[in-house]
Amino acid sequence: MDWFKKVFRRGRVAEVNRKELHNPSLETETEYRERWVSIRIIYFTMFLMSLGFSIILTGIWPYLSKMDPDASKEFMGYIVAANPLAQMIFSPLVGWIANKLGSNRIPLLSSLSLFTFASGLYSTIDLFPSHKKYWLLASRFLIGLSSANIAVARSYLSAATTIDERTGAVGMVSLAQVLGFIVGPALQAAVTPFGDKGFLLWGFLPIDMYTAAGWINVFMGILNLCLFLPFIFKERKIAAKEIMVLQGKTSEKETWKAIKPDYVSAWTLIGAFFILVFHFVLLETLGTPLVMDQFAWTKEEAVKYMGILMAVGSVIACASFVSIKPMTTKFEERKVLLWGGFFLMALAAGSCIPMGSEPPKLAYPVELNGTLDHNNNTIWVDENEVGCPIKQEWCATTNALTIPQFIFGYGLTSWGYPIGVTLIQTIFSKILGPRPQGTWMGILTGAGCFSRVLGPLYISFVYTNYGTYFTFGSITFLMLSCMLWLYIVRGKLVPPIYEKPATEMIEIVSKKPEDETQQIPKTEKSTNISTEDAHQSISLLKNEDDDDRR
Repeated sequence: MDWFKKVFRRGRVAEVNRKELHNPSLETETEYRERWVSIRIIYFTMFLMSLGFSIILTGIWPYLSKMDPDASKEFMGYIVAANPLAQMIFSPLVGWIANKLGSNRIPLLSSLSLFTFASGLYSTIDLFPSHKKYWLLASRFLIGLSSANIAVARSYLSAATTIDERTGAVGMVSLAQVLGFIVGPALQAAVTPFGDKGFLLWGFLPIDMYTAAGWINVFMGILNLCLFLPFIFKERKIAAKEIMVLQGKTSEKETWKAIKPDYVSAWTLIGAFFILVFHFVLLETLGTPLVMDQFAWTKEEAVKYMGILMAVGSVIACASFVSIKPMTTKFEERKVLLWGGFFLMALAAGSCIPMGSEPPKLAYPVELNGTLDHNNNTIWVDENEVGCPIKQEWCATTNALTIPQFIFGYGLTSWGYPIGVTLIQTIFSKILGPRPQGTWMGILTGAGCFSRVLGPLYISFVYTNYGTYFTFGSITFLMLSCMLWLYIVRGKLVPPIYEKPATEMIEIVSKKPEDETQQIPKTEKSTNISTEDAHQSISLLKNEDDDDRR
């Protein structure tokens, strides 16, 4: 009962804080409420786009094997990479169309319609007479094209939030994306009772543990479409108006000229985001085939247990996200990013370098029945034989992973990734300053997309041809290198200080009134500020300047 009281009390406090953020000079209370409804719809959209990418990842390899038994892991890499490749290619185009139309609704409705259609296509591949693996590839490409609306969503979020709101909004978008990436495989695990064979709905629609994931996307896509109807989603943009008032300018161009982002820190964070997503894609792409190879699990066991593990990972990720605010209150954001995000991710990759005492169980193709293996033992297998494929030559000589070290590495990833991806976007937004951030957020989104394109191709190739030592060793090296660079440029990873508001405050509080009854002049930024509070603010500004110089 006490816990519920605390949660309710926090909710009331949050509601009061939201009311305090409402500025009557910029918008009416009705416009404020409508603006936040639209922002929360954007949160859901970002969640769904991440879900659409991740929900099939644990089932894509067994589903591909079912559709085409001759398909290779390299082709699986192409299928996984098709989604972010299309997103990377079409994001600038979709953003340009939204700018030309002057509205985000039409691009978002169009892209969600395509998402729903492509998800339905993914679930009906079995109805096609031939070339099933290519239809599977096409469906994932179309889903990626539809998720190009992320650039539009980020652009709208940038335009629909004030300076004070933006950090929290960016953090919530990060949480929505992280949950989408992690909840997807958990939903895939939830439908494993349908089995590999499944059943036919209405006599023709295939429903099994693979196609059910696509049908979930169809349902969610229809729901998201309804949320963007005009009577629910109302576009409310406030950023440009607030900037002009804050800077005392007469046009947006004047405000942009007065704000110069630090390009070294901006591009550093874009590169760090690329590497962080690259690491996360490793487990998303490789998770199911890895546990099938290393632990000799069947397809059903791999999908089920990986889904359970990812469900637990989603709980860890939520706890990690909740911990960000207390940690950044006590420590600087850049330090939490460095040690709470990148260090844990590097440790996670390093902990998955094989520590077993012997190679994994080997799986031989049925056609080798009766022949001799490399130890001159007669091979007797059937169609249900599981283990590490003998065609991957490293399987016979490389020690296997252990289940505890794999779980430990996944747990560290589940904790470190939310911290890293949230603080990168938060610090990135602060460094850019109070300005519309659509273009820069599009670049950041493109970096993540490119990482999800390159990651599956690289990981599938390296794992298949060189094994686990090279796969996890190279990722560990990449994470440590990025961490070192972040440490070198840490002095630049701080938001800019705008001199005009600080100077005005200093001038106001430094002038002692000639008469005790004389009132301190009021400005938009200094209304009802006591002398003591103002001097404390000046002291804090000076301390921050001293820290930056160090």
